[in-house]
Amino acid sequence: MIGAGGSGNTVLVATGMRALPLGVPKMLVSTVASGDVAPYVGPNDIAMVYSVADVAGLNRITRAVLGNAAHALAGMISNKVPDAAEKKPAIGLSMFGVTTDCVDQVRVLLQDEYDCLVFHATGTGGQSMEKLAASGFVKGCIDATTTEVCDLLMGGVFSAGEARFDALAAAGLPYVGSCGALDMVNFGAKETIPAKYAKRNIYIHNAQVSLMRTTPEENRVMGEWIGAKLNKFTGPVRFLIPEKGVSLIDAPDMPFYDPEANAALFEALENTIIETATRKLVRHPYHVNDAEFSAALVAAWREVAT
Repeated sequence: MIGAGGSGNTVLVATGMRALPLGVPKMLVSTVASGDVAPYVGPNDIAMVYSVADVAGLNRITRAVLGNAAHALAGMISNKVPDAAEKKPAIGLSMFGVTTDCVDQVRVLLQDEYDCLVFHATGTGGQSMEKLAASGFVKGCIDATTTEVCDLLMGGVFSAGEARFDALAAAGLPYVGSCGALDMVNFGAKETIPAKYAKRNIYIHNAQVSLMRTTPEENRVMGEWIGAKLNKFTGPVRFLIPEKGVSLIDAPDMPFYDPEANAALFEALENTIIETATRKLVRHPYHVNDAEFSAALVAAWREVAT
């Protein structure tokens, strides 16, 4: 599918493209493609090209841009990507930079049995993972990094929206979750942090990413929000608590170490999640990036996936 236009036609065309399966070639030439394209692309493989000049007839600019887009789409169509020879079932895993050790260890433990699809928990990452779950593309998820909830509730830049967990809940697939990176809200460069948060514990990850430590009260709210979502799952659920820290920088002598804040999160989860024969909350005396915790996630997965 190919389309071109200004803001109005971009909305129209992108809506159609988002309804197509992953892998179908999609090329959209747009006057708004140099700005925030997340509302148009969402968790989909849409290629957007900035039109430079408005899409209003052919001239020396639009002729080149539209021609390149047409040739790019023709290349996608005429050079079909062979289907993967991989016959192992696929599972989704959520990861952030501060939970990389955890998820890498999980992936290594499972890669002989599963095609492990790792999603960066930046908002669209969580949406993409859930879309694949809803479509039946994955057998289930090890959602170790639920940090997108921080950004939803506290106004960060990596929110996956109010519907985070909903597709997973409805799909009825095996689910293993955890508290990965629930200690941080993500903002852009330091000057973009809202004024109301100016006196908070801020960690500068890089020039374009600033992290804010969540408070005990914020963690209580998150625990209740996540717990309420987990109570709606129709499939088997295991949610694991890493008692010694939820991210790389939530550890002794690290900038986000705050046992009081974590305790509020864990207690809210325990008070909200309704345990049943298929839904269980389990504490582990490990840090999220400990090898023992990764092994516990895998053990929980094997329990719900069989």
